[in-house]
Amino acid sequence: QVQLVESGGGLVQPGESLRLSCAASGSIFSIYDMGWYRQAPGKQRELVATITSGGNTNYADSVKGRFTISRDNAKNTVYLQMNSLKPEDTAVYYCNAMFVDYEYWGQGTQVTVSS
Repeated sequence: QVQLVESGGGLVQPGESLRLSCAASGSIFSIYDMGWYRQAPGKQRELVATITSGGNTNYADSVKGRFTISRDNAKNTVYLQMNSLKPEDTAVYYCNAMFVDYEYWGQGTQVTVSS
């Protein structure tokens, strides 16, 4: 069993930054591929960024150049640094852990970018 606890969401103005954190417990964190997803009201959940156990990263085109995913295996934590936030970034952001056929999700954290 893996538990993911997210933090760092909030209300910001366009152009500002947020850093989301996802702390994992009950797992061997370093073996998991990690990801951030988001879901806006009325829309499908979409991939934001992933980082493999080996450190390879992938980003959605919509956030490339603005968001950065990173991980600190010593702290069992994955981060999402979000810069130059736009109103269209408003969504619930979810942390995801993957290993073979196992997949875990955090509770989600609300990010609201308000003009």
